[in-house]
Amino acid sequence: MFARFSNARKSIARFFAFTSLLWLAACDVTVAPDANVGQQINPDAPIDVALLVPGGSAQSTDNLLAQNFENAARLAIADLEGATVNLRVYNTAGGNPEQAAIAATQAVNEGAKIIIGPLYGEAANAAGVAIAGRDVNVLAFSNNRAFAGGNVFILGSTFDNTAQRLVRFATNQGVSRFMIVHGEDLPGRVGRDAITNAIQQNGGELSGVESYPLSQQGIFSATRRIVSNVRSSGAQAVFTTAGANADLPILATSLPDAGMDTSRSRFIGLTRWDTLPQLAALPGLDGGLFALPDPGPAALFANRYSATYGETPHPLAGLAYDGIAAIGALAAAGNSEALTRAALTQPQGFRGTAGVFRLMPNGLNERGLAVATFQNNQVVILDQAPRSFGGPGL
Repeated sequence: MFARFSNARKSIARFFAFTSLLWLAACDVTVAPDANVGQQINPDAPIDVALLVPGGSAQSTDNLLAQNFENAARLAIADLEGATVNLRVYNTAGGNPEQAAIAATQAVNEGAKIIIGPLYGEAANAAGVAIAGRDVNVLAFSNNRAFAGGNVFILGSTFDNTAQRLVRFATNQGVSRFMIVHGEDLPGRVGRDAITNAIQQNGGELSGVESYPLSQQGIFSATRRIVSNVRSSGAQAVFTTAGANADLPILATSLPDAGMDTSRSRFIGLTRWDTLPQLAALPGLDGGLFALPDPGPAALFANRYSATYGETPHPLAGLAYDGIAAIGALAAAGNSEALTRAALTQPQGFRGTAGVFRLMPNGLNERGLAVATFQNNQVVILDQAPRSFGGPGL
């Protein structure tokens, strides 16, 4: 097994590099006041929109993302019907909060009525605080709930949303006892809390919480303890925060190898499993549950982007398209309140690049997700993503 996962530490390092795009330490967070509701506009005139991207960074990944966000935003503008957007793009030097604050202030001074971006949570928070009191909302690309609220809405898919979808589906299938297994880092702890809340809110029972250090040896050292507690608790599901490119392959192999019966206690994943095809071949994940965006709209956007720019879009690129599309849809309806909190948080939501989504008054979002599993080394959709919102929740 050690030879099989000899590159696990490198994978975990790559995982940290990716998740740092969205997750930053949630300390000293200042949320802009709730009084900021957004400006009225003339829906027949061009709407001044600022796009804050992580360009001007020393990191090539930031600059790649910056270009993807701009490409997707301009693609959305070209697709608008009945509305016109005047887009200005501002760099935030990666996730630099000071630069994000400067960019947001400059954007509003230059006439921006709404801001889309930035990416990193602390940068989004800084942008929102910098323009607090100026009646301009921020639709950030982050998925970190710690920075949502006031005039800042987050567009990124949240752990809360995924956990709610999966727990709701599992309980409807007769699963009532859940064990949470998470890595000892910020995303692991945030994921743990999201799963805990989802279990409590959907009538499930939390049979235990287990954690492990984020290293190959750390996972192996925790394996027997985790398996023993899964057995003794009678957990019907092991809900893990593990990432596909990092700890999940090790966890999904070591726990069954140590005696965890996945036919009695199947894995449920807070992260997407379909992003790494090799995972489908792991026996431990066969029959497990995970969530993914609506495949139809996601494929349409990827094809449209590739046909226009000659390359595959970054997985986060669609967030920029979604922000522009939502603004355009509200303006095209002749809504002079299109950029206000009330309009942005309309219950019916919007159709986005990954399916339906809606912004919530607390700054979070809800996205329609499909529930999938692995069967015979293939991804199988068990419950299609909803195509509309039927009420307060899916």
